[in-house]
Amino acid sequence: MQDCIFCKIVRGEIPSKKVYEDDDVFAFHDIHPQAPVHFMLVPKRHIASLADATPDDAGVLGRMMTLAGRLAREQGSPDGFRTIVNTGRIGRQDVMHLHLHILGGTTPLGHMLPRS
Repeated sequence: MQDCIFCKIVRGEIPSKKVYEDDDVFAFHDIHPQAPVHFMLVPKRHIASLADATPDDAGVLGRMMTLAGRLAREQGSPDGFRTIVNTGRIGRQDVMHLHLHILGGTTPLGHMLPRS
């Protein structure tokens, strides 16, 4: 999608602090972190939200979930992390490109729910 901010980040049109990249997935630090470790995992192919995902997206969604732990540890959250997927207006999704927030650090997380 041409005007999607996350698609522009994936294409390198908007700079980001990259955490990870492969053929299907891109991870980058959140510009407004809510925890010492806060990055996002996005599919490179535009999927508007989790509600719009289809069985054809199962591979990339599984890849994102299995990368979450390894990347969280590498970014400084060895003892756990929070994974958040905001979906649609009711779920407080601000950027209409499916993304996982990964939040962690060295102390237990409170009740923060990042907007996206």
